[in-house]
Amino acid sequence: MYDLNVVIIGAGIGGLSTGIALRQAGYRVKVFERTRELRPAGAGISLWSNGVKVLNQLGLGERLAALGGQMDWMEYRTHTGELLNSIDLQPLIQQVGQRPYPVSRTDLQQMLRDAFGPEDLELGVQCVGVEEREGEAIAHLNDGRAVAADLIIGADGVHSTVREYVVGKPVEPRYADYVNWNGLVPFSEDLPSGNSWVIYVGDNKRASMMPVGGDRFYFFFGAPMAQGTTVAPADRREELANLFQGWAEPVQNLIKHLNPLETNRLEIGDLDPLDRLVRGRIALLGDAGHATTPTLGQGACQALEDAVILTRYLVTTTISVPDALQRYENARKERTANLVLKARKRTGIIYGKDPAATESWYQQLAQEVPSDVTGAIADIILTGPLG
Repeated sequence: MYDLNVVIIGAGIGGLSTGIALRQAGYRVKVFERTRELRPAGAGISLWSNGVKVLNQLGLGERLAALGGQMDWMEYRTHTGELLNSIDLQPLIQQVGQRPYPVSRTDLQQMLRDAFGPEDLELGVQCVGVEEREGEAIAHLNDGRAVAADLIIGADGVHSTVREYVVGKPVEPRYADYVNWNGLVPFSEDLPSGNSWVIYVGDNKRASMMPVGGDRFYFFFGAPMAQGTTVAPADRREELANLFQGWAEPVQNLIKHLNPLETNRLEIGDLDPLDRLVRGRIALLGDAGHATTPTLGQGACQALEDAVILTRYLVTTTISVPDALQRYENARKERTANLVLKARKRTGIIYGKDPAATESWYQQLAQEVPSDVTGAIADIILTGPLG
């Protein structure tokens, strides 16, 4: 199909990468974003090789490599610091053909924004509804405009406005029963090595440090917690010190180094797999269609896969836009649903939904062969659209 006019709602990782891919295919693309400033939720992200391959295809590989951290090892340790497992990632890289890149979300977002350009990106404009009529899709904006397009892509996140039209009813995220704290800290001699991703586990909690560009660690903490708790930013260091009292010295040093005012505190949720990702000329993409807990590191990667698959079907099929979008749904619905449920199960194990299962996992970590870990990661990567 040629000379399509596309509207994308949402300028996150999925929305901007899709905009870049569609523009490279020769389509006219307009992106609307409700926030006035692109401030990503969360400080960092692990882009596994399936996501990196999409960005390579978009011509952004060198820029991503310059932003990403050099992650050569994964280590699991007990909450008191004893080594459970040390995993060399080089065999994984050789198997899948691409290095993963942990990266600052802000750096990644800015890279995508620069690649898309400012001329067709409008900030501070909210989509309040969508509809179809007379062979067009219409986006209704909060400034009163009704913008017509050949198709609309809802890349507007877990609280998507577009989703209600596609599935025919409101769908609310499901709370995953834990809170995640995250941010960035500089490398320091009293923290782990700058080329290792270290994860401390115990007491149904975890704490982690992952290298990103600029000689920094992306850190996160996770702990089970009832929904609805709030803590002022200034008090987040004290909250973490209490929750992780007695944990290993590097964890204590991390808590001392972090800036509580720049530490995010997020209640983590996901979406039950949807019955559909497409309706007519309107499609869901990324978290709008398959928001997941971050325990597999696949949220952004799946949005990037969405981008390349959606573009592929629009370029290669000529029956109609709705036909191409239906082919996109057929290609993406089962894979994304399976990963959401797999991440949900892993989340329950990590954060003590079944204490016996969590304890069994701790024991498994001490006995697990590193190739089993890298093999499981490779399986997710190699079953993606770019292999």
